[in-house]
Amino acid sequence: MEQESRKISVDIERKWIRIIVSHGKDEEILKLTIDEARILKEQLNTTIEDYLQRQNIRID
Repeated sequence: MEQESRKISVDIERKWIRIIVSHGKDEEILKLTIDEARILKEQLNTTIEDYLQRQNIRID
């Protein structure tokens, strides 16, 4: 049985930023404005930083 992999690609489509998330035979396409893409970028950066900080916390 072949393992399904996830692939994320980002491209420019006229006035949109197109994000395609493919998993197996399925795919989800998001079209964001520049402002929406910037907000998503900021939210991702914040969430990634939070995640990395939580990994460094040791619970005894």
